[in-house]
Amino acid sequence: MKRAKGGGFRLDWAALGPALSTAVAPLIVGSSAPSTTQFDGLHVYLSYNKTSGNDAGLRNWASNVLDRMPGVQVVMKPRKVKRPPKCPSCHAEVSTCPSCGSSMRGTVEKGVDTAIVTDMIRLAWEDAYDIAVLVSADSDFVPAVQFLDSKGLRIVHGVFPPRGMALAKTCWASIDLVPLLDTIKR
Repeated sequence: MKRAKGGGFRLDWAALGPALSTAVAPLIVGSSAPSTTQFDGLHVYLSYNKTSGNDAGLRNWASNVLDRMPGVQVVMKPRKVKRPPKCPSCHAEVSTCPSCGSSMRGTVEKGVDTAIVTDMIRLAWEDAYDIAVLVSADSDFVPAVQFLDSKGLRIVHGVFPPRGMALAKTCWASIDLVPLLDTIKR
């Protein structure tokens, strides 16, 4: 969003779910699906670094503001410390950069993608949706989308072109989110 509208873009989280639902409605007119859509919920998944002060503020906001909005559920997963890279020759860990001395350790998201896929399949199993909007550019979701499609569920890709085109090709339909940004800004 910030790439499309600039660094000062601020999202109105309460407007996001209903705006996505409204954007999907024209896609289903004339199909075997009902001609109206209903916003039933917004699931927000995020990961955080336990040792980051900025991420502490994010966690606080997500659990005390975002998670309390009607229809919004927040799933937060801590990032795990990643082992430093290894030398391709001797396989010794390189924990500091030989050039600048900075730490080569990083964090990696663990569990967010799995939580999204699990919820998509669980909610489908519970017959909780017919159409879902997946806002991600991650092609790791392609197998889950293919599976859900084979079961008759429609996954609409919320996309900021040109990112995520592999996922967009797999989804039942796509909606370009850039035109929605003016309706969901604070």
